[in-house]
Amino acid sequence: MKMTAISSVSKLVRHSLLAAPLALAPLAGSVVMQSFGVEALQSGVAHAQEKTEKPKYKTKKSYSLRQPVYKKFAKVQEKTDANDWKGALVVLDEINKGSAKFTSFEKANLWNYYGWVYYSLENYPKAIQFYEKVLAEEQLSDALQLGTLYTIAQLKFVQEDYRGAIAKLKEWMKIQPIVGADPYVLLAQGYYQLNDMKQALPNINKAVTMYESKGKIPKENWYTLQRAIYFDKGDNKKVISILEKLVKHYPKATYWKQLSGMYGTVGREKDQLHALETVYVMGALTKEKELMNLAYLLMGEDAPYKAAKIIDKGMKAKIIEETSKNLEVLATAWRLAQEVKKSIPEMEKAAKKSDKGDLYARLAGIYLDNDQHKKALKASEIALKRGGIKRADQLYIVIGMARANLKQYEAAIKAFKEAAKDKRSKKFAVQWRKFAESEIERERQLKL
Repeated sequence: MKMTAISSVSKLVRHSLLAAPLALAPLAGSVVMQSFGVEALQSGVAHAQEKTEKPKYKTKKSYSLRQPVYKKFAKVQEKTDANDWKGALVVLDEINKGSAKFTSFEKANLWNYYGWVYYSLENYPKAIQFYEKVLAEEQLSDALQLGTLYTIAQLKFVQEDYRGAIAKLKEWMKIQPIVGADPYVLLAQGYYQLNDMKQALPNINKAVTMYESKGKIPKENWYTLQRAIYFDKGDNKKVISILEKLVKHYPKATYWKQLSGMYGTVGREKDQLHALETVYVMGALTKEKELMNLAYLLMGEDAPYKAAKIIDKGMKAKIIEETSKNLEVLATAWRLAQEVKKSIPEMEKAAKKSDKGDLYARLAGIYLDNDQHKKALKASEIALKRGGIKRADQLYIVIGMARANLKQYEAAIKAFKEAAKDKRSKKFAVQWRKFAESEIERERQLKL
């Protein structure tokens, strides 16, 4: 059950990019209002950079828009500010008619605007096409080149072109002076989609380490991706380590469930129980199988009373069905908790729902323990008629003891003789038979 839970979450990680909108900043929107230069490295990729000392690198020549061209783009800006993307496209087409006289830098900004508008219209293939045209121009500022490369990489992720996305991202990383954690996460996601765990793992590990080494908490989906990769590799200890971080920083019931399951795979039963109990306290165990699993774990850790309470509550809430098996477990839990009076009615219901005699045989034993000898004999009779008894020898011991307690010694001796036919009960049965025989002799002596 827990293995499936982890697998399901792995699938969610695979589609996380598609589920969330990408933060594709409209580069052209800021370009129009200022000249492009190396000092303008405030682009749509700023989120991928960390606050570290910038290394020295060669800068490109600064380019700027001529005033007439600037005014043309200002008209596009008016449309985009009003979210009139189709109107912006009409204006761009008009501008494009006279673009033959544009400088390479001006054309790059024109293609960039096209890319932005088509992205906003969710026409991603067209957006990529125009962003590629941006990169084909010779006159590019650092900001425009870097931002465009990163944007294309993201769009290729949306298009599920993971190889293409990885290639663009690597190209971006070669010229980006400072690479933060986010790009490594994107690389890891891309490789994960391609089932290349060998490449995915070091990238996600690098991103997580970059954050943790600075005392920062990595994003939730970073941990889930990292966990999914280690799960795929079969490294359960690493999976547990990551889940322990998830429940600490992002305490969701689903992570506690998964952690409980993973503890079970490495034989940490007590930890498995504690994790599952946490989920129960959170009110997130809502299925019969989950509640019964918790009950079994509690019984295995000598906490039958808690187990019985959970099953009883689940049945009253109509979550746990009152099947013969579930009622039998409830009765057993009550009995182990020394709550015999509560155990009996549950075992009675369980026995009635069963088509075999085994539960009646067990019910007979409970009656005997509660000194209800006549009921023990009646239940034993039904058990023998129905058949399907796993330990007939034990049932005959119950019958013999009940008869003996009712001073029906002759009948008791017959039952003990039947029990003695099974070597597992022979010694005990012989002792009780001798007791019954001695009682017969004692009563005979008293009559003399």
